[in-house]
Amino acid sequence: MGFFDKLKKITTNLFSGFTEADEAFFEELEETLILADLGMDTALDAVEKLRERVRKEKLRDQEQVKAALRDVLVEMIEVGDTALNVDSKPAVVLFIGVNGVGKTTSIGKIGNAMKRNGKRVLFCAADTFRAAAADQLQIWSERAGCEIVRQKEGTDPGSVLFDALQAAKARNVDVVLCDTAGRLHNKQNLMNELAKLSKIIDRECPGCARETLLVLDATTGQNGLIQARTFKETAGLTGIVLTKLDGTAKGGIVVAIARELGVPVKFAGVGEGIEDLKPFDARAYVEAII
Repeated sequence: MGFFDKLKKITTNLFSGFTEADEAFFEELEETLILADLGMDTALDAVEKLRERVRKEKLRDQEQVKAALRDVLVEMIEVGDTALNVDSKPAVVLFIGVNGVGKTTSIGKIGNAMKRNGKRVLFCAADTFRAAAADQLQIWSERAGCEIVRQKEGTDPGSVLFDALQAAKARNVDVVLCDTAGRLHNKQNLMNELAKLSKIIDRECPGCARETLLVLDATTGQNGLIQARTFKETAGLTGIVLTKLDGTAKGGIVVAIARELGVPVKFAGVGEGIEDLKPFDARAYVEAII
């Protein structure tokens, strides 16, 4: 069973009644893709690209048109390297995003996968504002078999990150996975805090491999795109972690994010289990939803 098999197919009914790629088909496809959360602009662009391919390549039967649609969507999604850059020692990965999207659980699952691949992983509990955030990360660190640096609630997040980076260098850690506060994208002071964390990394680990991953809940749909747009402007995103894809028929938000922001989806989650967050594969994802 493939990783994305839990996803709902967004064009099943459309293709089950397929007769030909006429204007009625394209209009219905536009509506289907918009409802699947690609958004108006992305859906129209996808359909226009498909229409052009059908015309140029004289595609007629259902499988040809379906294959062409897959190719169009994959091309939209593949906007950058989906592999995580952890080539230095230590490498640092910041996890950012609003509360409730699954940052802490994503850190736990990614840390678990890295540990199983032989890396020494350190969790940094720099979300010191939310009650019990460090406790939650502690549970995940124990579950994944990873080390953790934490301080008491209300401590300056920069102080926690500083301690974590010092510990990482002293203990020969491969990767530091850093939890951050649930930053509301309209709260400038929280964005300033994120900038301060970035400066600490620059100072303590100059030239290290770094990632800034925005964790998004797929069920929030177009609101997630608005969050991503704002965070990209402020935080310099290198990738997206998309959670709860199995809980929505609107997984098309992946296509919209990639096309509009040029930021690759690096991980996707389709369940609650520790193995249910995997590196993102555009082709496998599109195969699952078409």
